[in-house]
Amino acid sequence: MVGRMISLLHHPVFSRLFAAQVVALVGTGLLTVALALLAYDLAGDRAGAVLGTALTIKMVAYVGISPLATALFARLPRRAVLIGADLIRAAVALSLPFIDAVWQIYALIFLLQAASATFTPSFQAVIPDVLTDEEDYTHALSLSRMAYEIETLVSPALAAMLLTVMSYNLLFLGTVVGFLISAVLILSVNLPARGEAEDRPFRERLTRGVRIYLATPRLRGLLALNMSVAAVVAFVLVNTVVLVRARFHGGEGDVALVMAAYGAGAMAVALILPGLLHDMRDRAVMVASSFGLALVGLAYGIALWIGTESWTLLIAVWFVLGGLNAGILTPSGRLLKRSAASRDRPAVFTAQFALSHACWLIGYPAAGWLGASIGLPAALIVGAVVAGGMAVVSSRIWQG
Repeated sequence: MVGRMISLLHHPVFSRLFAAQVVALVGTGLLTVALALLAYDLAGDRAGAVLGTALTIKMVAYVGISPLATALFARLPRRAVLIGADLIRAAVALSLPFIDAVWQIYALIFLLQAASATFTPSFQAVIPDVLTDEEDYTHALSLSRMAYEIETLVSPALAAMLLTVMSYNLLFLGTVVGFLISAVLILSVNLPARGEAEDRPFRERLTRGVRIYLATPRLRGLLALNMSVAAVVAFVLVNTVVLVRARFHGGEGDVALVMAAYGAGAMAVALILPGLLHDMRDRAVMVASSFGLALVGLAYGIALWIGTESWTLLIAVWFVLGGLNAGILTPSGRLLKRSAASRDRPAVFTAQFALSHACWLIGYPAAGWLGASIGLPAALIVGAVVAGGMAVVSSRIWQG
């Protein structure tokens, strides 16, 4: 299985697209670190609120802009859309070091994420047309998931090293370079043409992806699984720092270690998933992973409630949660590919992008508010119960 993944890295088109994804993700990771430091310079103790607002703006842009952009650019060449989005992201990143007010952060983050909301679903929809073989595509999805986890592990470490020799403002230049390299790599390949599109009016293009999505039982089941993921994983992403620092009295390095365990779990499962999916149905793996998220989250929430404070257990649980998250998200591209004709794939991938981020738009503030108001153990238990309910809903809706 690993050999097949490696062989994909020699594919003349996919290899460059994958490289474009990786360098853009590393650049985005540097941006995350630099943006946090910039927010602290501008807002001091209110930096957390600034970053929380920026994250909300990101989700709003993803949910609202992605369907609009897909409909607007449906007739443009794919390569032009992807390169244009990368250039806009590079221009915004280049502007960030020169701002001096919090509202400017919000405005530029909205522009940056609007470009990402154009780029990401378009990029995802290209891959199944580049890799038409189901097995190759499955391995590509695993590589993509590992790329996202590598970004969470590598970028902070790279940023820490760079900050020993330069100002954080120069990290934004790393982001610019990442997006520019991504654009050059995409420019260097010939992408498959879009499927023949019907001459549909703009309003129909705008809503077609969501209509196909909600009319397809397996995709309605996927939507429930997206909410299951958001209910538990939002707790991990929002409250790990609070859990480690306030409850376990750990330092910054401990926060990084726990999050690394989560990323390592996701990478490990992404690596073995192609073999599992060769022998098991997508539904079995994804629904079982959703129930697993609920059960592990519930068990650990109860453990925290009764006073368990074991570092080993925390790291093990985060590793398992990362793996279960990958078990749901990694195969989702296969469902989208099977559920739409080539000409409709961009719209359907965009619908998944928008609807899944709508789930995060609920999950992020809920995890933060519940953690602060009813305590971390209770917040995790609530998220686990929601995840279990969504797993039941998905298993009922998605029968085939």
